[in-house]
Amino acid sequence: MLSAKSLFQEILDHDESFRLFCSIAAGGEAQGGWENGRIAALVPPALRALAPKIARHGADEDKHGRIFMALLRRRGLTPVPVPPETDYTMLLERRGIGLAHDRLRRDEPLTERDIVVYLAHGRVTEQRAAEQMALLLKHFAGHPEIGRAVRMIAADEDNHLAYTHEELLRLAAAGHGPFIRYTLRACALAEIRVHRDVSLAVMARMGRVLGWPRTRRALLTAAVHAVYAYERLAGRRRMVTLGMPERLDALGGPTASAHEYA
Repeated sequence: MLSAKSLFQEILDHDESFRLFCSIAAGGEAQGGWENGRIAALVPPALRALAPKIARHGADEDKHGRIFMALLRRRGLTPVPVPPETDYTMLLERRGIGLAHDRLRRDEPLTERDIVVYLAHGRVTEQRAAEQMALLLKHFAGHPEIGRAVRMIAADEDNHLAYTHEELLRLAAAGHGPFIRYTLRACALAEIRVHRDVSLAVMARMGRVLGWPRTRRALLTAAVHAVYAYERLAGRRRMVTLGMPERLDALGGPTASAHEYA
């Protein structure tokens, strides 16, 4: 029977597919760490209180990248280059979502609207990340090889999502509400399209590595398109609504060290 658990188990059990999975994940986390670090350094004076939380977010992303690299090392594997068509972060940037890397490389303070764009982008992408980690947590929390990594990363993603909700609500109360709603909608529409494209690219790569028959590839392709259609019509609402999280100041403390995992 084809299920999310059996699919990931198959990827986990094969060295080359696991190598590709961890390489893609580590690359995305490393990019996120760099982006958050630059944003923390360029926060406008009026929002300087946010800088430590943004830096903490970046430190978490860097930690996740190290965890995926540690998973590879434990199996005696080395990372592979990330195929461009699977680079979620850069594909979002090409669609104008989030803050462009060339903007972040300049030593010019960001504006309050830039911070709204950053947080809205995070609200949408962290929703995706939290959901994906919740799925892995459901099936692999007790796995001897990846269980501890899954538990740690899932907890961090929940914190990141809570943080974006709280800070966007604070900025909405300060008068940015209409721009926040517009930006969230634009981010969500772009993200579900990029997620579809990346999912198809990853499944195609995994299919070649694992030798999936044509029928399985067709079934998975249809499933990806079905998810996209649902999200395009109604599912994106979960990405654009805001609510005060149960845990406030989720990024107010230090990040847990990757050494605690390794």
